[in-house]
Amino acid sequence: MLKRLIARLYWALSRWTLVSEAAPTRPTVLIGAPHTSNWDFVLMLAIAWRLGIDVHWLGKKSLFHGWRGPIMRRLGGIPVDRADPARVVSDVVAQVNDGSVFGLVVTPDGTRGGNEYWKSGFYRIARETGMPVTLGFVDRTSMTSGLGPTFDLTGDVGADMDRIRAFYADKAGVRPERRTEPRLREEDAATGGI
Repeated sequence: MLKRLIARLYWALSRWTLVSEAAPTRPTVLIGAPHTSNWDFVLMLAIAWRLGIDVHWLGKKSLFHGWRGPIMRRLGGIPVDRADPARVVSDVVAQVNDGSVFGLVVTPDGTRGGNEYWKSGFYRIARETGMPVTLGFVDRTSMTSGLGPTFDLTGDVGADMDRIRAFYADKAGVRPERRTEPRLREEDAATGGI
């Protein structure tokens, strides 16, 4: 109740406008992109809280040190050890398979720009758990943020990523110069590096 009140107040006072398709009705992997600024975190929490979505999010382990740790965990944070990213996927899959119900926010373009590829953990988690993906977005050009479509991945990485690329094609992020094109390394591997 308090989170929804805070979110309602935020959207009433913000320069940003919430534009959203219907909130997903089942656990989902919620992609937060383009991830170009730390403000994306605030916007994604405001979206989730306003729409009543119980979310968890993956964050680098250093965010959870000291006094910040309890706050980050209370906000739904799951610490990620970047030295062992495969373990993160298996841990999240185990939680879902054990019956935990939540939306998992993932920023696959990683460290806010400068990457050639998105990280594929969101794709593997969605496929291994049977969870759909929901395309969350931030677009500075229109000053809008919200949720796009929710859909199941087919396992055809190229076709799935084409659908994701089409959605994000006109989304710029808070800092457009840091935007990373939605592409997985696995796509290039599947086409022989073309």
